[in-house]
Amino acid sequence: MAHISTMEKLGLPAPKFDLENFNTRVNKKTVSLDYFKEYPALLVAFICNHCPYVVHIRDSFTSFASEFNNKGLGVVAISSNDIRAYPEDHPQKMTEDSLKYSYPFPYLFDESQEIAKAYRASCTPDFFLYNKSRTLVYRGQYDSSRPKNSEPVTGIDLRKATDAVVNGSILISEQKPSMGCNIKWKKGSEPDYFKS
Repeated sequence: MAHISTMEKLGLPAPKFDLENFNTRVNKKTVSLDYFKEYPALLVAFICNHCPYVVHIRDSFTSFASEFNNKGLGVVAISSNDIRAYPEDHPQKMTEDSLKYSYPFPYLFDESQEIAKAYRASCTPDFFLYNKSRTLVYRGQYDSSRPKNSEPVTGIDLRKATDAVVNGSILISEQKPSMGCNIKWKKGSEPDYFKS
């Protein structure tokens, strides 16, 4: 069953993280929020290897990340799934996917799932865009394309929001929630916001 983003309150500060990086293309063993301090904008994306919603946008999102990194956007991807139940999301597989698909961003493993809870992440993919002061300015969909609809993958929603942030413009007020597979919580550890 598909889940949608919790649409966390705008203006909240980015929760801190310090997690192991499994993208060997990025020469950094652990990556924290401070790693991106020089970037005027930051995108935190909760993804995983196996989710068809992530796979559906993977190539486009990889290109998006490369393009906007050159414009001042820091990008980090975090996988928080229970790897006992979903071994295809194991860190070793994260490294394999990072290399296979040339991810230009750190790919971090949130084994405790505490970082996903801190961000109130609900689904994969789930996007959280922060401005220079690291306050939340966008949380919503990449675009309206889904694995079973005919809309093209363009990243138009996230692209417009990111353009506005890196150019110091005002963001559009309407933000549509992201939709995807639910984060695979460890048994008995589902956060309250996820159950409602």
